[in-house]
Amino acid sequence: MNSSSTAHPLPPVAFRQDASLIGLVGLAHLISHFSQLLLAPLFPWLKDAFNASYAELGFLMTVFFVTSCAVQATSGFVVDRFGPRPVLFAGLTLLGIAAFGYAASTSYWMLAFFAVVAGVGNGVFHPVDYTLLNRKVSAPRLGHAYSVHGITGSLGWALAPAMMVSIAFAFSWRVALASAGVLAFAVLAVLWFQRERLSLPAAPRPVSGGSAQPTENPMAFMQIPAVWMCFGFFFFYAMALSVVQAFAPVAAGQLHGVPLALVAVCLTTYMLCAAGGMVLGGFLASDPARCERVVGVGFGLAAGVALVLALGDVPAAAVPVLFGAMGFTSGIAGPSRDLLVKKSTPENATGRVYGVVYSGLDIGQAIAPLIFGVLMDQGQFRGVLLGLALVQLVLIASAFNVRRVRRTVVVPVAST
Repeated sequence: MNSSSTAHPLPPVAFRQDASLIGLVGLAHLISHFSQLLLAPLFPWLKDAFNASYAELGFLMTVFFVTSCAVQATSGFVVDRFGPRPVLFAGLTLLGIAAFGYAASTSYWMLAFFAVVAGVGNGVFHPVDYTLLNRKVSAPRLGHAYSVHGITGSLGWALAPAMMVSIAFAFSWRVALASAGVLAFAVLAVLWFQRERLSLPAAPRPVSGGSAQPTENPMAFMQIPAVWMCFGFFFFYAMALSVVQAFAPVAAGQLHGVPLALVAVCLTTYMLCAAGGMVLGGFLASDPARCERVVGVGFGLAAGVALVLALGDVPAAAVPVLFGAMGFTSGIAGPSRDLLVKKSTPENATGRVYGVVYSGLDIGQAIAPLIFGVLMDQGQFRGVLLGLALVQLVLIASAFNVRRVRRTVVVPVAST
């Protein structure tokens, strides 16, 4: 089998059909990212309600991402076996149950249990989403599909703190989390009524009835070097994202005397500008041959901005602007980043490959706080931003290394 998934181009598809599928998948992806940040904005309330330390509350996020990583690495096999739609519905259901579970929790360990439930639900989305997009969206619109997918994820991250904090102030943290559960089930209802647009048979399975029909080894894709290079790329991508989300705004604020109100604006500016960059990135990804160059330029510029924040004499008012620039350039690379994986994916193994590759995201998000949190505790704010720039430069090397190792691979098969 060829390692490329472009051996059989998709026939032309009506714009409305593509757009509706992209919109539905994007809506589900928004809820996935939204659910990742349900607890963190409520830490001040949860700390008092459960008499827990910030370290204990942070451990809930580790539980979530470790569980999501394990599920993501295995759920791709389920997607390839049974099709993406039932797995998607199960994931959304679990996220809704977890949100209501958080709201009803009476102890720290109840929160931890529902963090596991939420991690299981979150772990299915990337294998589901990319299987639907890669197999149902027409090739000329695939770059735009990746763009919308990334934008909706960023919007989910932006929505969570705004919604959770606002409702917690107006009512209580329990009402805020219950509202998140209502939102998850509302989206599930929308997708249920549009379920025919999400229908997709399971990946074809080789016939094993005779010696002339060997059975493909379902683990053979793991022997493709480019798959593991993609895994490494997403590991470092998640580290960079985690630093931006958790530490970089505060570190830059400490270095440049930024008022607390402006520090809070930095992350929102980054996310909104990243969404804008993804729109442009969708057009640049229309030519898969240049995806490594787009990733290289995008993260190269982002690393340059991080270095300016680390080493330059920057006015406080300019810091949010620089975070916006870093978000925009990173966003440009987003759709081409997803094409790196598609170009390395064997036919009929989309769910499995994306499950393994994107588990690198969860591992990176689980490890980065352990490293950069120590730097923050030691007051090494410049080191945090230099580390961010270094990780972004590693992403450039990783992207071109994916291209270097990508080659036509004869996938081993198991005898029948």
